[in-house]
Amino acid sequence: MGPSTPADTATASAAAGPAVDLSPAPSIGAPPPNPMVVQQASVASIIEVVVGRNDTLDAIFRRMALNKSDLAAIRALPGIRQSLDFLRPGDAIKLAHSDGEIKELIRKVSETQTLDVVRQTSGFEAKMIDNPVEIRVRTAAATIDSSLFQAAGAADISDGVALKLANVFAWDIDFVLDIREGDRFTAAYEQVYQDGKYLRDGEVLAAEFVNNGKVYRAVRFVSDNGNAGYYTPTGLAMRKAFLRAPVEFTRVSSAFNPHRQHPILNTIRGHMGTDYAAPTGTPVHAAGDGRVSFAGRRGGYGNALILTHGSNVSTLYGHMSRFARNVHVGTHVQQGDVIGYVGMTGLATGPHLHYEYLTNGVHRNPQTVQLPGAEPLRAEALKRFRDVAAPLIAGLSPQQLQGVVSPAAAAGSAAGSAAAGSAVQSATPGTSGPVEPRSKATVN
Repeated sequence: MGPSTPADTATASAAAGPAVDLSPAPSIGAPPPNPMVVQQASVASIIEVVVGRNDTLDAIFRRMALNKSDLAAIRALPGIRQSLDFLRPGDAIKLAHSDGEIKELIRKVSETQTLDVVRQTSGFEAKMIDNPVEIRVRTAAATIDSSLFQAAGAADISDGVALKLANVFAWDIDFVLDIREGDRFTAAYEQVYQDGKYLRDGEVLAAEFVNNGKVYRAVRFVSDNGNAGYYTPTGLAMRKAFLRAPVEFTRVSSAFNPHRQHPILNTIRGHMGTDYAAPTGTPVHAAGDGRVSFAGRRGGYGNALILTHGSNVSTLYGHMSRFARNVHVGTHVQQGDVIGYVGMTGLATGPHLHYEYLTNGVHRNPQTVQLPGAEPLRAEALKRFRDVAAPLIAGLSPQQLQGVVSPAAAAGSAAGSAAAGSAVQSATPGTSGPVEPRSKATVN
């Protein structure tokens, strides 16, 4: 066997037992070796601040005892001052700091962008991080048995989308008076996702509403100048010169009995006009563009206001508690503007709005009178509209939603009782149209 090497010796020693320190011992009286100094890196604290009412970054830095010089340096960075300082209640700001010295500041400045400011050796650097969103199209359908919101909820449609749906058809359907049991609707609308997480609902792209057997369809279209509107499949504007109802249907207060032959929702219909029972203070909206020709006390009408419109049409609003600020004789108003508030002045037994529609001084039924429409799409825009509308309208057809059976309806039929209603839905990633629908039952 040859001579052992140092490596062999070390291996053998390790195998035989504990290692022995063979280094020479320090001589007596020699100074001890210098101790090793280890620098521990400072650990940044991370805090998340929720912006309160009237909050500013100065106030937040002061409240959190953060370095105001750092804030000044960050503000001095080019192009970020507005994104940094424009705060809204509820905004979240994430701050990493060490003893008040800012290491990083992060805040979401919009749904799709996040500002990230980081301290580097040379100073602060800022960048915008894109947070792209994904638009998915969801198509849902339901049948009404008690209210629009109940039916929408049964189809997992939010109240916000239900309101948008009502606004789309507000010129054709009085959602206070005209909704009946058995009415049905279908809506294709956007849902916004980010990183696979649902954020919110977007616009209603197309919709169908069947009211008392009459079918209404509408498609959203954005013109070349960026204006969005809703049109019939033939390109006629859904918007008319007058709204069917001058109060929002969600504010009308009385109970709704859907089982009457001609159900009336919160109203007493008279030959001179229509009464809408609603809480005192409910906003009253101008039914159409016009000029205030009268505003004051008018006998049994109490506080009344008359609007004069084009084509010899006028509308009257009675029993109001007060008029809107800056509304007086001569004021020009636009459709939907608040002109006053529901009350019970004059000959009124309870708070309500009395509404009249007159043509050449003759009273007409505001729920059934033929309303003049807005200008239709011109030829070039109409061609582009038809290309956009065709697949959306096809997605609203029963064939696209066929084969869907509501479990509640099937169970109710087997039990010999009518189901509460039915709802069907389909969800589609992107904007390519509906996919295989899934069933969803309504709930009483």
